[in-house]
Amino acid sequence: MAEQSGRKVVVLSKATTEQYSNIKNCMPTTFSSTIPIVDLSKPDAKTLIVKACEEFGFFKVINHGVPMEVISELESEAFKFFSLPLNEKEIVGPPNPFGYGNKKIGRNGDIGCVEYLLLSTSQEHNLSLYGKNPEKFRCLLNNYMSSIRKMACEILELMAEGLKIQQKDVFSKLLIDKQSDSVFRVNHYPANSKIPVNDQSLIGFGEHTDPQIISLLRSNNTSGLQICLKDGDWISVPHDQKSFFINVGDSLQVMTNGRFHSVKHRVLTNEFKSRLSMIYFGGPPLDEKITPLPSIMKGKESLYKEFTWSEYKNFTYGTKLADNRLGHFERN
Repeated sequence: MAEQSGRKVVVLSKATTEQYSNIKNCMPTTFSSTIPIVDLSKPDAKTLIVKACEEFGFFKVINHGVPMEVISELESEAFKFFSLPLNEKEIVGPPNPFGYGNKKIGRNGDIGCVEYLLLSTSQEHNLSLYGKNPEKFRCLLNNYMSSIRKMACEILELMAEGLKIQQKDVFSKLLIDKQSDSVFRVNHYPANSKIPVNDQSLIGFGEHTDPQIISLLRSNNTSGLQICLKDGDWISVPHDQKSFFINVGDSLQVMTNGRFHSVKHRVLTNEFKSRLSMIYFGGPPLDEKITPLPSIMKGKESLYKEFTWSEYKNFTYGTKLADNRLGHFERN
């Protein structure tokens, strides 16, 4: 680790970047203090959200209203599940599409040092398989997802206000819809030092954008999350277990006709501590048409072909994580 202009910089070695294609040819990684911060209790929140979505596609929210006890208790139960023997965890999986997964990410050969639970927010799961106290897990999960969905809708409505869209719920109604295709994912990244010597991969989760409308993420007090700036530089996001981090998804980029930026991000493993992150992916109903909003266009030409969420979702299943998925739907 070196000091550069008063900032800490981690330079990935040539051997490492050549061995792991997901971090190949990346610029040095800067630990940044420039991540936009939005206080949801302040009147300027909508203005700051729009600016952050345009410049970064990513921001941190504070005063979000989700009780810390709800967060901490669910995190504790998740750690208990991931501490179970592998054969007990595998009873839950494999994800088809929901359940427990280990290392394999998607269907196209992407691998990471991660194990995870993937759950639907609209379906009942057989939680009797999830650890030693499934009813407690179910209750905590429902409380958490209810709080997160409420926050996601609040943020989306602030976006609409900031964009001066008359229909305040133009985005949030897609998450409230009973047919909403939202999902909840819990990722566990073992500490790098605990990975076998012959598998010292830095990659926890390879670079990608989220295909949904919006993602809300929080993690334990462990670093690893990085985002890619528009100029191609990667910056490390300072960990903050009390706050949430918001990603603009591909669908929101299309709905704003490219005004908002779907952020490319990745997770590297931590040498000393395991990382646990919980992510709510706000998705529209499967038959929802994804196209730039008329109120955004104002005489401009659409940059994207119209598609349904189902079409885009199925298309992403056929790609690798780092592929430019939206490129297939650009008009030019």
